[in-house]
Amino acid sequence: MNSKRIVITGAPGTGKTKVVEGLEAKGYRCFHEIIRSMTAQAKNNGTTKKQVSNPLVFVDDPFEFNRQLLAGRIKHFRAADNSTETFSFFDRGIPDVLAYMDYFKQDYGIDFENATAAHQYDALFIMPPWKAIYVSDNERLETFEEAEALHSHLMEAYQRFGYQPIIVPKTSIEQRISFILNTLNSI
Repeated sequence: MNSKRIVITGAPGTGKTKVVEGLEAKGYRCFHEIIRSMTAQAKNNGTTKKQVSNPLVFVDDPFEFNRQLLAGRIKHFRAADNSTETFSFFDRGIPDVLAYMDYFKQDYGIDFENATAAHQYDALFIMPPWKAIYVSDNERLETFEEAEALHSHLMEAYQRFGYQPIIVPKTSIEQRISFILNTLNSI
């Protein structure tokens, strides 16, 4: 039996990581976001000190950075292959890579699109931008306005690959978790 793969995504600062951590605390198998550690490492190794929204300014080879990010997300996806858990939750999914590359106007080859098409999740929950909870930090470099634009790119990328995004309401973490679990139990 394969675990159903469930993506929880959204623009930066929408609460998705807290929801994933809450699901994990309830005993669900969760795969955590890998971009934050990659961005922190790139930032530490980079030379620019000014505030920027694109972590790729800190790396020598942005395309390779994105290739590594794609490979990491595919590795997470495949790790759920032999799971006996009902659900495996992912803090961001493979299409997020393309959404961000589109946002930053970066070219990617057909191999990125083929990898995205070949690894389909079973459900997609998206957290909408929410100014009241948005906080910037050392790895979350975007302004709230940039987060809103990224939300549009995320929606477009997932819909391009046939997903029907389920919008998670702006409520407490516990209510958001309940919404996700109740929705999954009804589909």
